[in-house]
This record gives sequence, C-alpha cells and structure tokens, in this order.
Amino acid sequence: MEEKSKVLIVGATGYIGQYLARASLAAGHRTYVLCRPDKLRPEQMAKVQKLLQLKAGGAFLLEGSFDDFESLVSAVRQVDVVISALNGPDMASLQITLVQAIKEAGNIKRFYPSEFGTDPSLMGHALAPGNVAFVEKMKVRKAIEEARIPFTYISANCYGGYFIGNLCQLGKLFPSKDSVLLYGDGNVKAIFLDENDIGTYTIKTIDDPRTLNKTVYFRPKENILSQRELVQEWEKLIGKELEKTSISEQDFLNSISAEKDYFVQIGRGISITFSMKAALQTLRLEMEQKKRLCFILTLITRV
Repeated sequence: MEEKSKVLIVGATGYIGQYLARASLAAGHRTYVLCRPDKLRPEQMAKVQKLLQLKAGGAFLLEGSFDDFESLVSAVRQVDVVISALNGPDMASLQITLVQAIKEAGNIKRFYPSEFGTDPSLMGHALAPGNVAFVEKMKVRKAIEEARIPFTYISANCYGGYFIGNLCQLGKLFPSKDSVLLYGDGNVKAIFLDENDIGTYTIKTIDDPRTLNKTVYFRPKENILSQRELVQEWEKLIGKELEKTSISEQDFLNSISAEKDYFVQIGRGISITFSMKAALQTLRLEMEQKKRLCFILTLITRV
C-alpha cells in the first residue's frame, strides 16, 4: 500500500485551519503544523492551547517563521503537501513568501493556497471593497503559476458556520425566533458548506491525480439554498413564522459606505455579492466555460 502524503498546515489555529488539520489527522496523514518559535505572550495562550490540542491528536509541531525564510524552506522540505489556511490583511504577501519557500525547497507535490471560499477568478463582478479579498487571492495564484508549483484550488463557497446559524444575518451569532431581515427579496441562491466537510473533502483530494493543477468545486445540490429557504427551514424547526422585513440593494450599499471599519466594509461587500447578486448564475456560466479545468465534487451531505 502506497504511503500517504505528509502534510504541512500553515495557519492551523485559524478558523478553517483547525478543520483542515483535524481532517488530515483523521485521514491518517502524517500531519505537521507550522508554529512560530516566538516567546510565549499572554495574548497567545488561546493559540498555544489549540496547538497543544492538535499535538495531542497526533500532529507534529514544526518551527518556522515568515521572518526567517530559511526556517520556512526547512519546514517545507520535511513534507510532501503544503496547505495554507492563512487569513488577515497580510495573507497575500505571506503566501507569496511561502510560494517562494516552496519553490526553493523543490520537493512539494502539491500546494493549496488559502482560498476555500468562492473561486476568486469568477468574482470579477464583486463590489468594492469586498472585491479586495478576491484580488489578493488572484495575486497568490499568479505567483504559484509563475513559479510552476503543482497546486489544487478549493472552492467551497459559503461557510455554514458563518451563514447558516444566523440565517445570513450579519453581526449575529444565533437565529432570532421573532424576526428576520431579508437581503433584497431573499431569493438569490448560494452554496453553503459545513466546515467539517470542507476539511474532509479537501484532504481527500490530496492524493487524487484528477485534482492536480485544477480548481475543485464543492457543490452538494441539497446545499444550494436561498436566504428565504434557510428561514423556512428554521421556521419548521421552531414551529413559528418569523416577521420578515427587507433591505434594498441601495440601502445595503449605503450602509457599507457609512461603515467606518474598513474590514467590516469588506465583509459587507462580500455579503452583498452572495445575498443580492446572481452569484450562483454567474458561477454556473463561467464554470461551463472553464469545465476542462475543473473537478466538481457533489457527494456531500447537507449542512
């Protein structure tokens, strides 16, 4: 039996990184987690606890820092596959440094950049400033392809943990039992994925030759829902119809302009793309044009 690939997760203590690391361990891959050799600071305790939990689950901690290029190269040389789950304002620049380290190491069979949402190459219609995230991800793709590094891009669309539990209500953690705000008419459909499924099926692609140098789309049919359909599912569970109000596209755009926090503006800009624009229709049309570059997984249970 062929030995499974050794996997390095960069950003394993982040939101999606934890799911990827646990899925890699569960699948039997020798799993490494990149950690900085910094001195422990009180504000890092939560991150340290996550690292220790992963270590207890069988992960190996590899020291490496983006401030020390050689340490990155050394870490990369110990594995076969690198998965980035980095996030934040420096995501693109850090990943481009990681790409350079992978090129220098010369041994990586496959690299997964930190995407896992919507395919950035299909998001030319996204509104500013929400389009910033997609522009940055395309910079990383350009660096990967120019370096001729084997890759797989994962498109898992909308995280269930972000959108399902709050009925797509921005800034809320739990669904209301009384009322809900619909974006537009609430009928624009999007694709929602459970984060455990994202981790599981990403890891399944690692040693699958069909997914090499391709974009993999996770599109379970039963997970294609509109906001209004999500609300209806919740109403069935609680046995009560919610009071519904709606916000127009223009009013939503005005709320973005009025927001002072730039990163909140970005989040709302991304949200309007899914909640009010025909994003799914655009994806379907453009994916048909790119079909030879795609590998589409549909066998995932509903969130």
